[in-house]
Amino acid sequence: MSVRPLVTFYFDPISPFAWLATKDISCIEAAGCRVEFQPILFAAMLTAHGNKGPAEIPAKRVHTFRDVMRLAAEMGLKFVGPPGHPFNPLMALRMATAITDPEQRKAFVVAMYAACWERGKDVSQSDVLIVLANDCGLDGEALAEAAVTPEIKQQLAAATETAIGRGIFGVPTFEYEGEFFWGADRIDSLLWRIAGNRIDEAALQAFLDKPPLSQRKQQ
Repeated sequence: MSVRPLVTFYFDPISPFAWLATKDISCIEAAGCRVEFQPILFAAMLTAHGNKGPAEIPAKRVHTFRDVMRLAAEMGLKFVGPPGHPFNPLMALRMATAITDPEQRKAFVVAMYAACWERGKDVSQSDVLIVLANDCGLDGEALAEAAVTPEIKQQLAAATETAIGRGIFGVPTFEYEGEFFWGADRIDSLLWRIAGNRIDEAALQAFLDKPPLSQRKQQ
């Protein structure tokens, strides 16, 4: 029996676009791939790349959530959103990291996103996450205990550092055969790639090798 090609889904529950992306995971699986969920810390990526998050720029914050609500409405989803945003996602990320079975991790993360963005639950709180884990047939208390151990903290930090080192700068990001697809609106591009299509890599590199004709002044 052949092993299905792997797509890695890099996520952080703080991203509403990653919530929307979870709704289309079945499309990727229907294309013949297995999808594994990889927790990473978005805040660390912002720091590493010298960026601000959408919620940290007032005009972009308004645009982001207007866009999210519009997309959710188009998809027939109810948008409520967490009690406040941004919030601290570390406990959720660490509990997800502590789940070693890919299908169980997927079930927990999908449930967590729905609870946060569709029902308004505060997924920064361990008691909320414990209930969600229990509802998924997992041992929520054990996961919460594992999440605060040095081992799990280091696993999440290492996964984030590895992702940054490989050029990932945002969530959601999908990886297929070493190529990255950033954003919930790039799943069609991912499916195009899974179907065997490719861009001209030589032409891309030739363009990237061109020198800039202007440089923006840095503050």
